[in-house]
Amino acid sequence: MNDPPAPMVERLEAHAYRIPTDVPEADGTLSWSSSTLVVVEAHARGHVGTGWTWAPAAAVQVVEELLRPVVLDASALAPAGLQEAMVVAVRNAGRPGLVGMAISAVDIALWDLGARLLEVSLAQWWDLEPRAVPVYGSGGFTTYDDERLLCQVEGWKLAGVGAVKIKIGESSGAEEQRDLHRTALVLDAVGPGTEVFVDANGGYGRAQAARVGHALEDLGATWFEEPVSSDDLEGLDRLHQELTLDVTAGEYGYDLPYFERLAPVVDCIQLDVTRCGGYTEWLRICRHLASRGRDVSAHCAPYLTAPVATVTPNLRHLEWFHDHVRIARELVDGYTEPVGGALQPTDRPGHGLSFRADRAERYRLA
Repeated sequence: MNDPPAPMVERLEAHAYRIPTDVPEADGTLSWSSSTLVVVEAHARGHVGTGWTWAPAAAVQVVEELLRPVVLDASALAPAGLQEAMVVAVRNAGRPGLVGMAISAVDIALWDLGARLLEVSLAQWWDLEPRAVPVYGSGGFTTYDDERLLCQVEGWKLAGVGAVKIKIGESSGAEEQRDLHRTALVLDAVGPGTEVFVDANGGYGRAQAARVGHALEDLGATWFEEPVSSDDLEGLDRLHQELTLDVTAGEYGYDLPYFERLAPVVDCIQLDVTRCGGYTEWLRICRHLASRGRDVSAHCAPYLTAPVATVTPNLRHLEWFHDHVRIARELVDGYTEPVGGALQPTDRPGHGLSFRADRAERYRLA
């Protein structure tokens, strides 16, 4: 007797939404007042799989023109193969950047769709044992005054997180002192037992990053994210060798070769599932890095990342990023809150999240 035919992807849609920040935000290199969310939905046999990425609205056009023709009428139970086909299809457009973010959103939607069709969680489909993953509070934008900064940090502390992260990287001498002042303020507020991370977003040059890094060590910070540009591998390596606190980078990686180059020059590698190629590439990258004894940390999009983070043995923690948590709570059903500073695995089909387009309509761009 022949097996029934596999369900095929019947429809693939993408829409962009621009959501204002609650207050103006900035880091060491950029300022912004909104975030653009590109949501992808894949349909088959009455089921919908959802993925998203934080990308310019032009990612919608990438999905529609380059990726949709690859996915439509293909098996909805073969997301890894479709991810490979999408990578081939974008050869002339280039994979990094906008295209990589679009691929990530589609890949996540396809995995979610397939698991829902099979009525299993993603961990069950991957045949991997999930575990709770610790989160760290992340925000602390340079636009915050001391009062707002402390209010946010104290909220994370009350939630039981084991670490908090703030933005630094303002580059003049006076602003450098402000960076250190804010770090000292947070260290004093959280007290012993809670780590303090800082993220310069590539805002320093090598010499200044080294100087600030040593000052951060003296204060007691333990994590120095993107002290220089993530493209400056030599600079990262020098700081990695010179400083005792963890030097980290990786959020702008779009494929395995990038992380192969980055692995020797940082202490912990950051992966963003909405940029690196979705769940398919995340699993591939993490297996490769584990074989080299390297830890990873999940960058942003915590609810969407949680299913794959819970099955990653070499994962340290998951970034509980202020904007993405706030927006998901408004526009997504099915999320859970951290318990004891950790997100628990879910046994719901797929990633367990549902995007509420009705709530998001007022933000829609395309």
